[in-house]
Amino acid sequence: MNILGISAFYHDSAACIVRDGELVAAAQEERFTRKKHDHRFPQHAVDYCLREAGIDADKLDHVAFYDKPLLKFDRLLETYAAYAPAGFRSFVTAMPLWLRQKLHVPRELDRGLRGRYKGRYVFLEHHESHAASAFFPSPFAEAAILTLDGVGEWATGSYGIGRGNHIELTHELRFPHSLGLLYSAFTYFAGFKVNSGEYKLMGLAPFGEPRFADTILRNLVDLKPDGSFRMDMSYFNYCQGLTMTSRKFDALFEGPPRRPESRLTQREMDIAASIQVVTEEIMVRCARHVRRETGMRHLVMAGGVALNCVANARIARDGGFERIFIQPGAGDAGGAVGAALFVWHQLLERPRRVDGVRDLQSGSLLGPSFTTEEIRERLDGVGARYHHQADEAALLDIVADEIAAEKVVGHFAGRMEFGPRSLGARSIIGDARSSKMQSLMNLKTKFRESFRPFAPSVLREDAHEWFETGRDADSPYMLLIADVHPGKRVKVDTREISGLTGVDRLLKVVRSKVPAVTHVDYSARLQTVEPERNGRFYRLIKRFKEKTGCPVIINTSFNVRGEPIVCTPEDAYRCFMACNMDVLVLENFVLYKDEQPAAKQHAVDEYLAAFDLD
Repeated sequence: MNILGISAFYHDSAACIVRDGELVAAAQEERFTRKKHDHRFPQHAVDYCLREAGIDADKLDHVAFYDKPLLKFDRLLETYAAYAPAGFRSFVTAMPLWLRQKLHVPRELDRGLRGRYKGRYVFLEHHESHAASAFFPSPFAEAAILTLDGVGEWATGSYGIGRGNHIELTHELRFPHSLGLLYSAFTYFAGFKVNSGEYKLMGLAPFGEPRFADTILRNLVDLKPDGSFRMDMSYFNYCQGLTMTSRKFDALFEGPPRRPESRLTQREMDIAASIQVVTEEIMVRCARHVRRETGMRHLVMAGGVALNCVANARIARDGGFERIFIQPGAGDAGGAVGAALFVWHQLLERPRRVDGVRDLQSGSLLGPSFTTEEIRERLDGVGARYHHQADEAALLDIVADEIAAEKVVGHFAGRMEFGPRSLGARSIIGDARSSKMQSLMNLKTKFRESFRPFAPSVLREDAHEWFETGRDADSPYMLLIADVHPGKRVKVDTREISGLTGVDRLLKVVRSKVPAVTHVDYSARLQTVEPERNGRFYRLIKRFKEKTGCPVIINTSFNVRGEPIVCTPEDAYRCFMACNMDVLVLENFVLYKDEQPAAKQHAVDEYLAAFDLD
């Protein structure tokens, strides 16, 4: 039985195929269209999923959509009516798209499937899709469920229980009171793009002091012991306007919002630290309450807020649960997965097979892959110069040596990742021991802000020796942080940091034996790598360890700022040629920058200009 899951029309459109309960393929539309956070119907993703499954749309048994548009429209109309006439401009802006497309989802689905699917469509509620995406792929026979995001139809957060092949959400927090929108308001105020720059705010937080945390809790948020809260909406403008915050908000936080791309000041750093502290407190209170109310030993999470890996680590440590599982595509993209699995398990009443240990997400490596012949043909098509190395051991030797020589390496191998994190299949990698790599890769390879930290990928069996984790620590999807192990830290000369403020405290101070992945507070967003999930990527890091004694490398997404992660060999080659990357590995092909035909500067500029700054 083949079930197609779809999320679309808001942000991060995606599709997946579930066959007889197995997640066969999943991909986000942005990877194919090269438009970050693409919200349109995921035509390319749907076509890919059908190809991967080897079927046409007429062979689909069910098609599931991740939310209920009419309920969402109801919320929109009620909100505008409540704030009228203040929201008239926003109303006029939103209505045409709703009347043209969003209210006609069955018609859009028919069009996207080219009229070949003759069955009925299944529409789930938004948080129901999130909950299903978290529980059904998890390794747990039963677990508490917690979902937190901006807003679905009316819900902005929910909790409940999953048992066997059934989920039930029992409680919810409703719009306009939303942790996701609260965090996005501060993202906007700090000068970053909403629904894109939230992770920047999280990365900026360690540079600041949480001096506004009490201000937030005293004025903006009435927080209860169970994690529920109400917001004073007079400080916000997202219900009725085209901005997130109001002038009253400005007065509370020492002036107007930062202009995008202007210099970051200590104010923005302190604001980031403050809202991060508040977010963590809310999430931990929610988790503890859910633990008390459900009695469950395990927790699963989804929704965009579940991508806050710092808060996730707090929940793992202080939430009262033995283990947690977070859907790797926790945002709207993952709703496609949840919708399809909900149909299979809950509507069709098909059982789950779990062992309590391994999740059913297949390492989230669910996207396209390419054969040797396909890659060779495409490289020849662009006039690339390459070396083919059929022997994997020899290839790993070459790549490990390049990393150890402080070269920036683009690594493209196997199936593309599903979700916002690069997990070794579409990654830019480098030597975590290098003191210059953090700045080099941010400014000259990624073309992004210098404060942004890089994640470490570490052999799972060695993680506890390099980071403050247990021996059985498992963070395969880069959704948890851990501090660098005290034994791997380097004593910092106080004279060295005297007078340093802000970003300089990161860039000019070596804090550990892996400085390129050590944030200013000694934290690192960890990916644990193992042979079953990660295959060749694991073997590469293991070879690097054999040569250097270090089982840790830098792993960042294979893209430049504002660009979706690369999908095809052509995407990878264009990115390689447009930025300061030394080596490109495409499966068993190795390309060196200094051997390539010189890239014309105008072509490079055109490539970089194609992507909006995020």
